[in-house]
Amino acid sequence: MASRSKPRVHILIVDDQPSVRAALRVGLEAEGFQISEAGNKATMMARLERQPPINLITLDLMLGEENGLLLAREVRAKRNIPIVMITALTHPIDRVTGLEHGADDYIVKPFHIREVSMRIHSVLRLYELERSSEANDRGEAEVEIYECDVGITDVRKREVRTRDGEKLDLTDAEFDILLAFLRNPGRVLSRDDLTMMIKGRLWSPTDRTLDGHIARLRKKIEPDIATPRLIKTVWRVGYVFAESVMRR
Repeated sequence: MASRSKPRVHILIVDDQPSVRAALRVGLEAEGFQISEAGNKATMMARLERQPPINLITLDLMLGEENGLLLAREVRAKRNIPIVMITALTHPIDRVTGLEHGADDYIVKPFHIREVSMRIHSVLRLYELERSSEANDRGEAEVEIYECDVGITDVRKREVRTRDGEKLDLTDAEFDILLAFLRNPGRVLSRDDLTMMIKGRLWSPTDRTLDGHIARLRKKIEPDIATPRLIKTVWRVGYVFAESVMRR
């Protein structure tokens, strides 16, 4: 019996400019991706409900009168689906804001289709590694519990509960990053250190997903996001978990 071929990665291009959608469609189809398009929120949400499932979204920050940041946040609140923002906004603050609102990467227009393809593959590899890591942890993790100001982290259950007993809603990547910090309190960790600890691979200059995950993790665990005291940035080096941690 003939073996079934692996389904193509299905990408949803969300942009209100038909010319941009067409350029992305032609280029990404040539790279082997299956493509769907949406020019507004309503079409985007309808496409997400259809089969086959969407594996990744490219999203413009400016969709006419609609806010791409709010769309990214809305999607990530309901689905663990990768989002790559492709936009004309070039200010560094726009990049940080995009990552904080749920984007896994941020590409500035005008773009080169090979760069877009490379970034998409990078994000998809990260998500695939997350799923593999989650499956392994659930099947093989030993009893490992950490307690700190964030709360109590149970590695085998892959859950974090505050001191009031409330379960924090962390993504797989956010949990893995927090665990790397809990296992190395007070130690300055570079991006390379963190990515090797959580995924066993080195960070590349074009891979900005780590900073976005850390930004979103901070919003969930820091008492005051304006002045982080748990996960602190060490300028030009990396990050450090600055609170004491007890393993029990």
